[in-house]
Amino acid sequence: MTVAPVSPNLPTALSVNLNKVALVRNTRHLGIPSVTRAAALCLQAGAHGITVHPRPDERHIRAQDVHELAALLKDWPDREYNIEGNPFHNLMDFVRAVRPHQVTFVPDSEGQFTSDHGWNFPADAERLRPLVAEAKALGARVSLFMDAEPDPMAGAKAVGADRVELYTEPYAAAWATVQRRDVQLERFRVAARAALDVGLGVNAGHDLNLDNLTAFVRTVPSVSEVSIGHALISDALEMGYAATIAAYNRCIAEAFAS
Repeated sequence: MTVAPVSPNLPTALSVNLNKVALVRNTRHLGIPSVTRAAALCLQAGAHGITVHPRPDERHIRAQDVHELAALLKDWPDREYNIEGNPFHNLMDFVRAVRPHQVTFVPDSEGQFTSDHGWNFPADAERLRPLVAEAKALGARVSLFMDAEPDPMAGAKAVGADRVELYTEPYAAAWATVQRRDVQLERFRVAARAALDVGLGVNAGHDLNLDNLTAFVRTVPSVSEVSIGHALISDALEMGYAATIAAYNRCIAEAFAS
């Protein structure tokens, strides 16, 4: 049954990464918890989009999930489907097959535990350029996973990217100490400003949570989207999807409150 979407109206969109739902499911052969059911519940609760990172070893998101989520998102025309991963591994096959709204290129190695660094410019420029062009020709917005450094932003723009996703783990790791937190916030503010100045949109993700999200969105200019997985799914285990999505959207709304 198609559920009428209730579009969230926030300056910064919340995209829910469902990798951890798939990781739990994959520990048994029962098909639960359902990745598509989790996506539907998040969208019903006001998430703006769904993110998946299908790695080659399928340790969490599987190829079938990518296709089933693409079918689900057709019932939510005002929401976004973001597929992220390394374009030199298995990512482009998914982009060609399901044509997501956004593709986020991440420089992971095949066995990497989790994403932990951004692209290197100018070193990665020439090999990225044709894949960025192909993804855009397929109708996808292209975002490049980047460290919070201002200088490479011009390189990301030059290869045709539409946005960058700032890798926010250093900010999250500094959260407990005010001085370190402030240093990181300024670092991300400068990097975002550099991206905006060359015409890139700004996304952000990795270890953002209910504690650190508001300060980040308030301080870093014009964040278009945050992609949150581990913390959000962990919170949902205790609070449920509806309450958790509402809580994250409140954090974003508070960042823009006067």
